[in-house]
Amino acid sequence: MLKKTYILFIFFFLFTVSHQVKAEDKIAFIDLNYLYNNSNAGKKVLKEFESKRDTINKEFSSFAKKIDEEKKKLLAQKNVIAEEEYKKKVIQLEKKVQEYNSIISKKRNDLAKFNNDIRKDFSNKLRPILEDYSSEKAIGMIIKKENLLIGKNTLDVTKDLLDLFNKKVKKLSTQ
Repeated sequence: MLKKTYILFIFFFLFTVSHQVKAEDKIAFIDLNYLYNNSNAGKKVLKEFESKRDTINKEFSSFAKKIDEEKKKLLAQKNVIAEEEYKKKVIQLEKKVQEYNSIISKKRNDLAKFNNDIRKDFSNKLRPILEDYSSEKAIGMIIKKENLLIGKNTLDVTKDLLDLFNKKVKKLSTQ
């Protein structure tokens, strides 16, 4: 009986000690979108991305206007030109639309790839800063805010990391 009590006491002791160790691990969360949108490096690449997106949108709207004008012109000629000639012009117009749609699709895919690449580069620059910060502050885990259901505002380290990220990236770019 004494042996069983002793074993039970040991298990109880080990269980409570391991719980206390885990309870002492610090956890923090970070809003990566805020960091990306408000950091100096993030603002710079966002401007570049928006510029490329705007260029593609302008090209698309310009082409759409051009096609609309050609359609109106073709409809106005429908009763004047022969039916075969009208069908040929309709087919040519449809080919133009298909060609341009493939060009626009390629440009949008390139833009999406560019966006993924700059976000990946941003993450690669951020990772060592996060590692250093978590070591310095003895944080056991940093979680993305979008993966968090609820948390105390005191656990949000986004603004600290924004300042730190801006300083570190500025140092890297001046070297």
